[in-house]
Amino acid sequence: MERIRFGKTDLMVSRVGFGGIPIQRLSVTEAASVVRGVIDLGVNFLDTANAYSDSEEKIGKAIKGIKREDLVIASKSTAPDKKTFLEHLDLCLKHLGVDYVDLYQMHNISSTKLRDTVFGPDGAFEGLLEAVKIGKVRFPAFSSHNIPLAIEMMKTEKFASVQLPFNFVDDAALEEAIPLAKKLDMGFISMKPFGGGLLEDASIAIRYLLQFDNILPDPGIEKLSEMEEIVSIVNEKKPFSAEDEIIIKKLKAELGPNWCHRCDYCQPCPQGIGISAVLTVNSLIKRMPFKQAFKMANTGIEKARTCIECGDCMKRCPYKLQIPDLIKDKIALWEETLAKNAY
Repeated sequence: MERIRFGKTDLMVSRVGFGGIPIQRLSVTEAASVVRGVIDLGVNFLDTANAYSDSEEKIGKAIKGIKREDLVIASKSTAPDKKTFLEHLDLCLKHLGVDYVDLYQMHNISSTKLRDTVFGPDGAFEGLLEAVKIGKVRFPAFSSHNIPLAIEMMKTEKFASVQLPFNFVDDAALEEAIPLAKKLDMGFISMKPFGGGLLEDASIAIRYLLQFDNILPDPGIEKLSEMEEIVSIVNEKKPFSAEDEIIIKKLKAELGPNWCHRCDYCQPCPQGIGISAVLTVNSLIKRMPFKQAFKMANTGIEKARTCIECGDCMKRCPYKLQIPDLIKDKIALWEETLAKNAY
């Protein structure tokens, strides 16, 4: 598979990466088979996180015996403080069975409060710099769902790469973040290239992203056949066309405006509801093993039942979503999911 230069890291990465969320649903043997198969297809960029339950461990078992220099490995920690961040990193290295990771990302820095904490005294960023200094991490990085905040962090020039949601419907990064990454020579990882399962036409979704020579699409993969399809699309080198643009416009029209972009501008909620987590629970249901999804979502859904429909969130939402109505819809979806899983 074609490889591209990953910004100022000078790492040469496969044209698409492997996202390690979905293998949580697989057994260790199944996951190892998928990861090995993906690598055999020419994919050398593996992305995982401490928050993805046993994903790091499963990848570690899969890559045992493979030359470390043949892989580019990225992981993440949600810890806001230096101590826990470094503990997560040490666990990561143990789980993966490696001495270092190429990228270690401060995971989902999407609020100014969290940003201020990680950059504060004894914050995660201090831990990240220390890890780079001692060689456990090659390059500092972060991920975010808040594009304006991510742009601010990119402009500090403290990071070698950034990971943001980007696909043909969730394209807020297009106007400034992507050009800025190119200007600063930062690696750019496109999370959710299929919109967290929202976009089903793999050819259009991948070819849309391949238009950008500084973007690394990072699809979450559960079945080897999924990556085989993606690799065939990459290798075909069919250009994105005017006809594809027409199809995208149609898909956007069908999707409508009522989907959550996870920007969290709707916050704070006076009832303490994690609105974006509730409104995107369908993606969680689709991507995660049910037990993991239940652990991550049920408390939030129960909190959502306390919505008093005050309308504060709707005033703040830049996409004018009817959030209370959408919350009701997601609660109903969650109840259906509980019933299917006999909870």
